[in-house]
Amino acid sequence: MAKAFGIVTSTPRRVRVYGLQDFRSAGAIPLFGRYRVIDFPVSNLSNSGIDNIQVFIGGKYPRSLVDHLGTGRQYNINSKRGRLQLLYCEEDSRNEAYNTDIANYLANRDYLERMEEEYVVVTPCYMVFRQDFSDLLQQHIESGADITMLYHKVSNARDHFLNCRVMTLDDEQTVMSLSGNHANKQSQNIFMDTYIMKRELFLTLIDKTAAFSSAFSMSQMLEYRLGKTDLVIRGVQHKGYFAAIADLDAYYEANMELLDQKTTRSLFTVDWPFYTTTTDACPTTIMEGATVKRSVVADGSEIEGDVENCVLGRGVKVGKGAVVKNSIILSYVEIGPGVHVENEVVDKWTRITRTKEMTAPEGKTGFVRKSDLL
Repeated sequence: MAKAFGIVTSTPRRVRVYGLQDFRSAGAIPLFGRYRVIDFPVSNLSNSGIDNIQVFIGGKYPRSLVDHLGTGRQYNINSKRGRLQLLYCEEDSRNEAYNTDIANYLANRDYLERMEEEYVVVTPCYMVFRQDFSDLLQQHIESGADITMLYHKVSNARDHFLNCRVMTLDDEQTVMSLSGNHANKQSQNIFMDTYIMKRELFLTLIDKTAAFSSAFSMSQMLEYRLGKTDLVIRGVQHKGYFAAIADLDAYYEANMELLDQKTTRSLFTVDWPFYTTTTDACPTTIMEGATVKRSVVADGSEIEGDVENCVLGRGVKVGKGAVVKNSIILSYVEIGPGVHVENEVVDKWTRITRTKEMTAPEGKTGFVRKSDLL
């Protein structure tokens, strides 16, 4: 049976989650109360039997991501034949245009050359989905393609996935084009920044991309080479839940979608667990007179007010008479007595006590952090 190692890429330049990404990478952003976004690609690889996983760390603020990943033991990686490697690019350019995935690969090329597996599975750190990569690898081999790219078909591309790339395919699922989402069509095939190829081809493409342009990413190189190469590049459609955490609105919507039990069950199943770093804490306490409706509340929280349609992280305190609606409250936030919070994303360690109302307009996503209230 063919073997593959996994790569979780660093955040591409086009991804920018306002506020949340100011002091952390996209992969370290908390999701649905207890996870980080990086948990989903790493768990997918581990569940697929891929035990050699490289996580490429990029950007200015790696500490939160590195602290969360640790040694990788929580991801059920076989400690005898596999490991989780955190790989850095120590030569980040002052110009963001040159801080690409290719620059990161080149800085760690020795590690890529030493991998013994014949194939490589590349998947992004900012997308949330479930995928058995062992099945995808088998499809790739049987198809005879040089590169297999994963995509998800959506019907709302005019207003969503604007920071993603889209692909067109012919009747034989051959990829014909790859470009940015220009919001000109509702139905689009969203490229999931996930692809499979042989390791030797991957190394060749890294070198060719670097020689062509120091500002090109791998996806840009694949876009450029379509129609100009004898490489066979095919697409495979992903089915099931899919979210691209590429901006603040997408982050808010992903959390809200997962409050629906049917949606949650399509992502979280007994046979496909998503692993994360656990934190020991007391169970959540809901005081007499408080109400909690259609919400996910992580452990260690204390609720004295009213919470509706919300996701609350660990150790959140909601004071007496406070109202929290349609909001994402990250860990260790304190919402004081009588405070009204609605349609907001509130960052970790924020204390909202003096300001009595923090509400974003209907249809808008607000963002509150500790420094905004000083």
